[in-house]
Amino acid sequence: MEFRIVRGELAEAVAWAARVLPVRSPVPVLGGLLLDADSGRLRISGLDYEAAARIEIEADVVRPGRVLVMGRRLVDICKVLPAGTVECSVDGSRFSVVSDGARFGLSVLPFDDFPALPPLPDLRGVVDAEVFAAAVGHVAVAAGRDDALPVLTGIRVAFDGESMTLAATDRYRYAVRTLGWKPQTPDASGDAVVSARRLMDIASSLARSGMVRIALDAGTIGFENGGMRITTRLLEGQLPRRDKLFALISAAVAVTDREPLLEAVKRVAVVADGDSPLQLDFTGGSVQLRAGYEDDVASQRLPSTLEGASEMTVAFNPAYLVDALSSFDAPVVRFDLLGPGQRALLTGLASADDTDRNAAHRHLLMSVKPLV
Repeated sequence: MEFRIVRGELAEAVAWAARVLPVRSPVPVLGGLLLDADSGRLRISGLDYEAAARIEIEADVVRPGRVLVMGRRLVDICKVLPAGTVECSVDGSRFSVVSDGARFGLSVLPFDDFPALPPLPDLRGVVDAEVFAAAVGHVAVAAGRDDALPVLTGIRVAFDGESMTLAATDRYRYAVRTLGWKPQTPDASGDAVVSARRLMDIASSLARSGMVRIALDAGTIGFENGGMRITTRLLEGQLPRRDKLFALISAAVAVTDREPLLEAVKRVAVVADGDSPLQLDFTGGSVQLRAGYEDDVASQRLPSTLEGASEMTVAFNPAYLVDALSSFDAPVVRFDLLGPGQRALLTGLASADDTDRNAAHRHLLMSVKPLV
C-alpha cells in the first residue's frame, strides 16, 4: 500500500472518521482506523459498538492496499505534519507517514478482529444540512445528562410526509423544533430517539455539506453526504408525550425582545447562588428581573407586554432560562404563563405582533417557587 495526499485533506478526513472512536476500549482494534486505498480514492473508516463512520476522498494511489492503525495517534500525527504533500506507505508491520523531511512510523494492527462496518439503513429522505444542524442545536439544550435514564439523554427524530420534528426533554424542560425536508416517498414516516451528544456531533460535522441523506431502520439511523457516511444505534424507549404538556389553557401571555432579556438574565443571575431562582415580574408594560437574597441582590427592568392578567410572577432556574433563550434565533420571545410553580411555554416570534401559536420552535420550562 502506498499513496500521496495533501496534508490538510488527510488531516480533516482522519479527524472526521476518528470522531466515533471510543476513548477507552477493552478491544484494542476498536481504537483503530482502517485506511483503504484503491483507484485514486482513500477510504478511512472507524467504529465502536455504538457508531460507525466512513469518509472517502481523492488520493494519488501508487499501490492499492489497506491498513489498520491506531486512530487517535494518527490524528495527533496529522496535526503536526508540515504543510504540503504527505507520502504514506506500508512496509511490513509498519505504516510510514512522511512529509517534508518529517517521518513517523505506526505499528500495524491485525485485521482479523476488526468488525465489518454496518450497512446504511433504508433511505428515508433528504434535509438541508445547515438547517438540520441548527434545529438539533435548538433542542439539544433540553436533553438530559443522567445516563441512568438513557432515553432522556436523546433527541427524538420523527418525520411524517414533508415535516420533520426534533424534540428533547430532561423532565424539567421540553424543547421542540419542526422543519421541512424532502421524503423519499410522499407517505414516508419514522420515529427514533438518538443520543443527543452523538447527534449534535454528527449534525455539526455535516453542517456545511449541502443536503444530507437520512436513513433509518428499527435499530440504526444513518447520515450520508458525498463521501461521508455515519451510522449510530438508536436509544431504546420513547420520550414522554408532549401534547397535553404544551396545551396551556387560559394562560397569560407576555411578549418581550429576546436578546435584551437574555442579556438581562445573564446579568442579574450573577448573584443567584447554586439553584436559587431568577424571578420575572410581568406587568402590562414591563418585566422586572430579580435574583439574590438579603444584601446580595440584583434587578433590571425591561419593556414587555402582558395579556390575560394584570400581573404575573414566575421564577426559573437561571441556567435553564439562559439555555432556553439562547436556543432561539427569533428576535422576540413569547411566554405562555399559568402561574408560579407551573409550566411556561416559550415561543420564538418574528415580531411582537406575531400571533403564531404553532411556531416551529417552542421550549417548555417548569417554573419554580418565586423569591420571598
